[in-house]
Amino acid sequence: MYIGLDLGTSGLKGILIDDAQRVLAEATAPLTVSRPAPGWSEQAPADWTLAAEAVLTALAVHGLGAVRGIGLSGQMHGATLLDAADQVLRPCILWNDTRAHIEAAALDADPRFRAVTGNIVFPGFTAPKLVWVARHEPEVFARVAKVLLPKDYLRLWLTGEHVGEMSDAAGTSWLDTGGRGWSDDLLDATGMTLSQMPRLVEGSEVSGVLRADIAARFGMPAGVVVAGGGGDNAASGIGVGVVKAGQAFVSLGTSGVLFAANDGYQPDPATAVHTFCHALPGTWHQMGVILAATDALNWFARLAGTAAAGLTADLGALQGPGCTRFLPYLGGERTPLNDAAVRGAFIGLDHATDQQAATRAVLEGVTFAIADCRDALAATGTRIDSLLAVGGGSRSDYWLAAIATALETPVSVPVAGDFGGAFGAARLGMMAATGAGAELATPPQIARVIEPVAALVPAFAEGHARYRAARDAIRALV
Repeated sequence: MYIGLDLGTSGLKGILIDDAQRVLAEATAPLTVSRPAPGWSEQAPADWTLAAEAVLTALAVHGLGAVRGIGLSGQMHGATLLDAADQVLRPCILWNDTRAHIEAAALDADPRFRAVTGNIVFPGFTAPKLVWVARHEPEVFARVAKVLLPKDYLRLWLTGEHVGEMSDAAGTSWLDTGGRGWSDDLLDATGMTLSQMPRLVEGSEVSGVLRADIAARFGMPAGVVVAGGGGDNAASGIGVGVVKAGQAFVSLGTSGVLFAANDGYQPDPATAVHTFCHALPGTWHQMGVILAATDALNWFARLAGTAAAGLTADLGALQGPGCTRFLPYLGGERTPLNDAAVRGAFIGLDHATDQQAATRAVLEGVTFAIADCRDALAATGTRIDSLLAVGGGSRSDYWLAAIATALETPVSVPVAGDFGGAFGAARLGMMAATGAGAELATPPQIARVIEPVAALVPAFAEGHARYRAARDAIRALV
């Protein structure tokens, strides 16, 4: 058996698989986010270990005596600060915390950061958060002995080891992403040292061995290995078998992600595309990220006083975009805008704009934002030959038909089941325990394929052009 633990923002999920990768059990434990000031987003690392205990307790009901490996997945970019005794110095500053936007802009102005990391320094990344702490909480900064990403704090609890891995480390602004190692120059530029960083391994490698007391507590044998694991999207890529160039998935969750695997390193920071290491050796991935996908639909559902599923249930066959346009920038945008200040809008409203027309506009707006990500990835030379859909939004065939048509790419929908970060983490745990590699990361069984509606391709191309025009006009007003 193998366990995958996925530390998300709203909860921790655990999954138990056997050596045929059949899911035997799963469990979740909720987490909450603290927002003590505008733009702040924090969690207490102690809550993560309590959630892990709850999940392992639930999985242990099924018997864990055959477990050989554990993999970890988690929310990226979080700054978990420890002193020399491994005590947490302050709540973890999360990925969606924007307090360090001034510090991020200053680091991004230093050409070394884009050149070495292959990425813009975004406010949510880890390095600018440490600069913020040094500036605003100097007494805390002076005591920092180790900086860990969220899932790597769970690893410390599980193994007693300070270890990170490449895919998550690539989102800190301290990693030489092409060379797959910490950059002394970038650490020095933020007042940090190599000794404050965890040791790095690949996602499929052994990072440590489960502590004897935890193994005994949950009925696991001695010698269970803990894999390096992956950042949440890299682990999801392992879970859905997106590990080779040309393979991609679109995730329609709270945020939206267009994720493509690459055999080589081909950064282009100016596109606001994330170019990160993948969770397997010698591979990388790129992501276009939009901050509101199902979040935009849920926002409109609240405004309309109905359930999101009800909004999309009766839309019928795909229609071409109407005059009503929606920009989904409810909390800023990453790819391709890199703009924390931009905000969303409905435009082109008229007497004929009813609830269905507005719903279609919301789905189209998110679809065109994903098309923007596709264009940004293409500008770096990344190709997309096949596209899988995951996340809650993938339950809407109308939405998937819009995406397939706008991207002119068929969209495959897996059979019912969870192929996300926890499943990918379990696969990485299996790789670490057995010495296997990418051959374990097979694509899931496909339930159906949503083809582009050829007759509507020109209408969606024209709609995307009008969307971009609206986007640029709205940005000029902010």
